[in-house]
Amino acid sequence: MALPGVAAMRVVEQGLRRSRLAETAMVGVAGAAVLVSGCLGISPGWAVDADAVVGTWRLAAATRRIVDTGETIDAYGGPKPTGWIHYGRDGRMMVVCAHEGRERPIANDKMSDADRIKLHKTFFAYAGTYRLEGDRIVHDIDTSWNEAWTGTSQVRHVAQENERLVLTTVPFKFNVDGRMSVITLTWEKYP
Repeated sequence: MALPGVAAMRVVEQGLRRSRLAETAMVGVAGAAVLVSGCLGISPGWAVDADAVVGTWRLAAATRRIVDTGETIDAYGGPKPTGWIHYGRDGRMMVVCAHEGRERPIANDKMSDADRIKLHKTFFAYAGTYRLEGDRIVHDIDTSWNEAWTGTSQVRHVAQENERLVLTTVPFKFNVDGRMSVITLTWEKYP
């Protein structure tokens, strides 16, 4: 006849064995998911470390893929637009980009509305907070050159390629011509 304490110990041991089996199965499933995602060219959600994005980055390249044709062109007026993005340890970020070849107006007080429109369409800047969510970085915008963006969240796929940070948009209507586009911005760490 088994004592009540011994029976309770056996139940606990059986529970531990089941728990270990479940842990082993979960580790196996997670490992298989990483292996499969690697074979498919999908980056795992933890591909970019939070500390890796912190700092100031200079725009190195900007390409635009037009969704309906698949054509890839320079995103911002040419191969050398200017831009900066900064991610702080405090969770705040800011970005500013200007298209290559922007025309300089004669003076602020002599600009026409057409000049202002052209300058607005060839520039963007915003600031807010950011957070990493797997292979995405989310910019929650609280200040923007375009009030339509203020209060929104801009989602970018994020990856690190060597010493570069690569941000890719989801498809959206490009503000200059309204065509559905995907923008890829490549940033180099600024010393």
